[in-house]
Amino acid sequence: MQDFLLDDTDRAFRSEVRAFLQRELAPRAADIEDRQNWDAVKAVVRSLGEAGYLRLMFADVYKGTLAKPGLTHATILSEEAAAINYAFETTIATALSCAYPLHRHASERVREAYLGPILDGAAVGAICVTEPDAGSDASGLQTRVEFDARTDEWVVNGLKRYISNASVADVYIVYGATPAGDDAKQGLTAVAVPKDARGISFPRNYTFMGRRGCIVGEVKFDDCRVPAGNLLGARGDAFRIMRGMFNFERAILGGSGLGVARSAFAIAREHAQTRRAFGQALGCKQLIWDKIAQMSWRIDAAELITYRATKMYDAGIDGRALMKEAAMAKLVATETANFCANETVQILGGDGITKEYGRAEQLYRDARALTIVGGTSEMAKYLIASRDLPDLKINL
Repeated sequence: MQDFLLDDTDRAFRSEVRAFLQRELAPRAADIEDRQNWDAVKAVVRSLGEAGYLRLMFADVYKGTLAKPGLTHATILSEEAAAINYAFETTIATALSCAYPLHRHASERVREAYLGPILDGAAVGAICVTEPDAGSDASGLQTRVEFDARTDEWVVNGLKRYISNASVADVYIVYGATPAGDDAKQGLTAVAVPKDARGISFPRNYTFMGRRGCIVGEVKFDDCRVPAGNLLGARGDAFRIMRGMFNFERAILGGSGLGVARSAFAIAREHAQTRRAFGQALGCKQLIWDKIAQMSWRIDAAELITYRATKMYDAGIDGRALMKEAAMAKLVATETANFCANETVQILGGDGITKEYGRAEQLYRDARALTIVGGTSEMAKYLIASRDLPDLKINL
């Protein structure tokens, strides 16, 4: 790993956060993976909050030693956490994706009620976008977010699924369609819904092939009411909020992919150098060193693309101007994680598909989610091509 785009401050921060996670997360990683222990997850979240690491994205409330904290450092945190346990990293990445629109678009009252506890590690948040008939196509959302002028409340009705932190989050950022009003056109609206709001329920949690310990499920809203002040941004303006959130999320997922890829690569390198077959080290075989070389260059390429996007964001570039680069970071890093996890299992052979011989099989299962969550690889390619073919209306 060359970390060409990182400076000495960034590297020192990586060393600091790596040591922290080795103390706090590594001893609990097996408990999270094998027993899906939410108490273990919460304990590490709380430690991260107390240490100030959940404030990296928010310079105005940051209290640490970095002179200019930002997305680069949040992505380093994501990378180092995912290298140890991707399920845990999903929990904090989701909480930060919830904190992002709260920080930028919520009223002061809502920020105090929900943002502060997330940043302190005392609470976690969730983002409610995906539905049974809408995922990447946010324009197809069926959930309704409508204003009741009689009671001065927003009323939410709908079902969201594949929601990370469902049932355990303390606040949910809900995106839904709002009909046209006297002073507004039809569009998407976002509101903050606390866990104890009347009308919110959690029909079921899902069982996934990987990311064990990360709680993912459904969130249902039946005439769920929240105060008018829980609106984020302006009525019907949530596409803009969502776009900024997705840029943030996709860069963070670049870090997630890098962490998983790095862990898999370390296992493959060790095995290639120590395992003997046909009288010599396995890594002497052309088919093996070809796999090692391909993993190596893909990781370096993913790192450069990911931290290019974070450095651009930290330089003040966001919105449509960052959409392509954030999508590239997510695409390349998560595809790299899948490639490295697959090749590592193949290099290890039988040892790669058993839990008794290390984490290779876990990384293989965990990596598969990366090219789906936060926008599929196919959606990332669309976003990239839409910038490179600006005069065409690309047919999804």
